[in-house]
Formats: sequence, C-alpha cells, structure tokens
Amino acid sequence: MKIKDERTREGVARSILENGPSTAAELSDRLGITPAGIRRHLDALLAEGTLEAREPHAASVRGRGRGRPSKVFVMTDSGRERFEHSYDDLAISALRFMANKDANFVKEFAQNRADDLEKKIVKKFEKSKDKVKALADFLSDEGYSATINKTSHKYGMGYEMCQHHCPIAHVAAEFPDLCEAETAIFSKTLGTHVQRLATIAHGDGVCTTYIPLAKAGK
Repeated sequence: MKIKDERTREGVARSILENGPSTAAELSDRLGITPAGIRRHLDALLAEGTLEAREPHAASVRGRGRGRPSKVFVMTDSGRERFEHSYDDLAISALRFMANKDANFVKEFAQNRADDLEKKIVKKFEKSKDKVKALADFLSDEGYSATINKTSHKYGMGYEMCQHHCPIAHVAAEFPDLCEAETAIFSKTLGTHVQRLATIAHGDGVCTTYIPLAKAGK
C-alpha cells in the first residue's frame, strides 16, 4: 500500500510539473482520483516540501462565480530537483570543459541550440495564426509546461508567458548564455521585443516572459 501511495503521489507531482499550477479539482479530473484521495496526496506532498499552495493567477479566476477561488498547487524548487534529468551533471561537465578550452565555445553551443529551436518554432507557426499560443504549445511539447495570460504590465498591455518547468534549469544556472539565446529566438520568431521577467535558472518559481500585445502573433 505504501509503495502504491508513493507512486500515486509521484504521479500527482509529475502532473503539476507537466501541466503547470493546478487545483485539486483539476488534478482529480486529470488523474481519475477521488477528490478525497487527491487532497490526501496533496497534503503529503505539501508536508514534504515537494509542492506549495498559492492563490490562483488573477486572470484564471475572471468569469468564475462567487465564492473564494480554489488554491493552486505548484512545484517547489526542491520538488523540481527530484524530477531533473540525470544527464544534467554530464552536460554541465561538458560545457565546463568547452569553456575552459575557449569561452566562445559555450556561446556557439547556445546559439546552435537556439537556431535549432527557431526552426522548430517556425514550423509550428506554419500551422497556427496565433503565434503566442503556438509558441507556448511548442514549449509545452518540449517539456517546459508553458501557459499564457493577457496582462496589464508596466510595459503596457501584453501576454505573460510562464514556463513552469525548465528541463535545462541546472545547466542554465551556470551558463546563462542558454537563456539569453533562447529569449532572443522568442523575439525573433514573434517579431517583437520580449522581456524576460524571471527565470527558474536564477531561482524564481517559473520562467516568465512579457510579450507586447501590439505586435505579438502578427
């Protein structure tokens, strides 16, 4: 029974990692587990520090009926570490070796990776007129668990794109060229300057990118 519970809890945590912040009701529907069962597993994951409960994003509660909105559950940094790919250490060692040989090698690697992302993103755009949504869908397919919301920001009206998971967070924390090249590709493919507001690699809970509404998706 204990092993089964551990596997179910891991499934709950992975669902949040892959789909982003989720309510207990959403998890119950997604995983086919009773609300009581979900809450029991959520309590255990909260207690061990894998998850934390937060108030829902303002945009996600618009249009709902009266009553206090349900809390959403998100992955903590320590919880995310449990799911990081085992090749992180190898990747970091390889990039350190490259950097010691020539500092430009890392920049070239980051740009090569970004160029590959660009080709995939452009191909995704061919199937959708909504570039912002297409970008978020592409990133989710790549394991970034991305969501988008329209938002009013100090930069003006626009979209806030949140990547709730970063498969390369540990690597990017030491080699920020990877994040910088990725951001540049977002700007290039969307045809507008985007602003990175937060990154998992720098210790934030999610990677957040502001995309101006005026030009985004055109």
